[in-house]
Amino acid sequence: MQQPSTDLFKEKAGEWDTRPRAQQLSQAIGDAILDAVPLAADMRVMDFGAGTGLIAGRIAPRVASIAAVDVSPAMLAQLAAKAELADKVETVCQDITSQPLDRRFDLIASAMALHHVADTELLLQRFAEHLEPGGMIALADLDEEDGSFHEPGTEGVHHHGFDRDTLHRLLEGAGFGAIAFRTVHTLVKDDGRAYPLFLVTASKRTG
Repeated sequence: MQQPSTDLFKEKAGEWDTRPRAQQLSQAIGDAILDAVPLAADMRVMDFGAGTGLIAGRIAPRVASIAAVDVSPAMLAQLAAKAELADKVETVCQDITSQPLDRRFDLIASAMALHHVADTELLLQRFAEHLEPGGMIALADLDEEDGSFHEPGTEGVHHHGFDRDTLHRLLEGAGFGAIAFRTVHTLVKDDGRAYPLFLVTASKRTG
């Protein structure tokens, strides 16, 4: 998620939480993360591409703290305004691919942010660097699609979803093991086109 010269989500941030698709995806992905990851009260979590905090809000009651990382000041401002997250969630407006954080986490969760990052291999390496040994990732995004998911001309989209085998190899190369994919939702648009979403979980190898 490279730091853009302008905030690509500035115009969308104020009404993001009311969008039916955002609600639908955050519900499905949030449920999948809660089901797949053994959360604990002492866990430190990074929510990568946190947006307005729809996923952070699901995780926060079960963990110690969340660093909500995003490059959109407008989206993070919406998150910071949510009083119910103030005690657990810190907003961090930073591109961790070029400016890593000087701390480590037990879990990195992400929902629909990977396709906004041009260099997937570098991003996964950064995730590994930000995790404690044995720490986990839980990343949700689109399966490979034909480019019709986003409206034509949408800025900041670098990938039309992901091939699971290719992503599996990149995760192994970044030092992850116990890699598991599951389909967590299929979004069907008004024109009938269906777009499956996956959640991939994996652990940073300790050896």
